[in-house]
Amino acid sequence: EPDLYRDTWVRYLGYANEVGESFRPLVPVPVVWASYGVATAYVTADAVDKGRKAAAAHAQDPTRVGVAVVDTFVWQSLASVAIPGFAINRLCAASLALLGALTRWPLPVRRWTTTALGLAAIPLIITPIDRTVDFLMDSSLRKLYGTPGEPPTS
Repeated sequence: EPDLYRDTWVRYLGYANEVGESFRPLVPVPVVWASYGVATAYVTADAVDKGRKAAAAHAQDPTRVGVAVVDTFVWQSLASVAIPGFAINRLCAASLALLGALTRWPLPVRRWTTTALGLAAIPLIITPIDRTVDFLMDSSLRKLYGTPGEPPTS
């Protein structure tokens, strides 16, 4: 059965903050913060969903439920919100500054170009960020709780 939060259009809600960051030059800051609210709601809903599934599969093991929730929440927070939001924010800030220094384009054109660059970068950063977060989680937090059914590694 498809995972609602990873295999359907709902997954794109996790990218709301990247879209918000791309539009930062054009919209009021509260709109950008609202996009983070949407992405954070997605992350939280996915973590709750994984906790429910773990509870259904392992009703006698509350530790596995906790691990499922924490692992999902931390992974999604890093891979869907924090790292890509920062990356798009810095890309857009740098491109707006560079366009201002290197071109004579009017400010609205520079802002729209910056937004287009931010939006275009989103699909390019997803896989590298996801793989990096996998590596970081496998090298740190996941060592604390290990593979389900196996003792944690030291």
